[in-house]
Amino acid sequence: MPQPLENIKVVDLTRTLAGPFCTQNLADMGADVIKIEEPNDGDETRKWPPIWNGESTQFMSFNRNKRSLSVNLKSDQGLDIVKKLAKEADVMIESFRAGTLARMGLGYEDIKAINPDIVYCTISGYGRTGPMANKPGYDLIIQAYSGLMHLTGDPDGPPQRVGFSLVDLFTGMLAYGSIVTALYHRDKTGEGQLIDTALLDGQVAAMSYHATGYIGTGIEPHRLGSGHPSLVPYQSFKASDGFFILGVANPNLWERFCNAIGHPDLKDDPKFATNPDRVAHRGEMVDLLNGIFSTNSVAHWVKVIDEAGVPVGPINKTSDVVADEQVNAREMFLEINHPHVPDLRVPNSPIKLQGTPAQLRMAPPLLGEHNEEVLAEIGYDSEAFARLRDSGAVGEPGKEPSGVGGH
Repeated sequence: MPQPLENIKVVDLTRTLAGPFCTQNLADMGADVIKIEEPNDGDETRKWPPIWNGESTQFMSFNRNKRSLSVNLKSDQGLDIVKKLAKEADVMIESFRAGTLARMGLGYEDIKAINPDIVYCTISGYGRTGPMANKPGYDLIIQAYSGLMHLTGDPDGPPQRVGFSLVDLFTGMLAYGSIVTALYHRDKTGEGQLIDTALLDGQVAAMSYHATGYIGTGIEPHRLGSGHPSLVPYQSFKASDGFFILGVANPNLWERFCNAIGHPDLKDDPKFATNPDRVAHRGEMVDLLNGIFSTNSVAHWVKVIDEAGVPVGPINKTSDVVADEQVNAREMFLEINHPHVPDLRVPNSPIKLQGTPAQLRMAPPLLGEHNEEVLAEIGYDSEAFARLRDSGAVGEPGKEPSGVGGH
């Protein structure tokens, strides 16, 4: 089946998570993604645990459907290879510190000079402008800097990191959407452009109602644990044998909820009659409900509240999600035939296009696995490839990264 991006060629100079997640989504939709890696170690996530049969589960989660070309960017020959690829590419994407690729002759203006309609995407921590443009950015640091950590955790506890690398993942999707938008613009006008994607920008946008609320009222938002600043009850609660999550978001749900838990009297209590009343009396409301829920199990409360049509659910562990009926009905885990890892399953693409769905074409590549194949496509014959390999300009195909081991 034809895929929407099958004629798009991407030169991928990103590492770790945000960029690779972006390019994996492009590759899942048919783009030919050539992942440029350092010849000896490759993408640093190739060494990140957990290690499964010598392969990093982190790397395998973000690099399917790509071809790996291991190139030494410190050599003139290596730089020439990347320029030749970029000349024929539709997209080039990089996540180096600001100015690094420009010093190598691979910055946007350099590539634009040889390929005027290129869509060139940069991913950085703080963006390519402003006083912090030269600082490196990491998911954890941006979680703190953007205000996300300040709003995450229990009210009386310390700020907490979100459990997923949410900043990187959000940025990867932001870059994906920006690239596809720029390609659509190019189709209409013939013009390529530079995309400046920042981890910080994505989280400031995601702050949304917190930021607008502060600007409008001057009230500093604070940590609420699992709670919501504008809705009560809308958080986790403790039953006799564990926790569950509950979301009462409108008056109709509040009425059904009170009846379902056997306390219709709560509807008539002036402290809890409306959502603003419940927000104003949040602590009292939460304590009262926890007292009610302590009398029975999670399974009981989830069943009776769900049957009333009120949003409720268990708080799943990773093992629960992997085995979940709904998750698997949505085909959200993808089986991959990998040369080193039997029974490999990874999260599938969340982009659901019925007419042109994401497809699996290739397992996550071994380091430099496609060196000879990719170089042949830009004019290097087997003898030229051997000279490049012997000089160290490109790596040995399928080379095992140094320092990887364990299970």
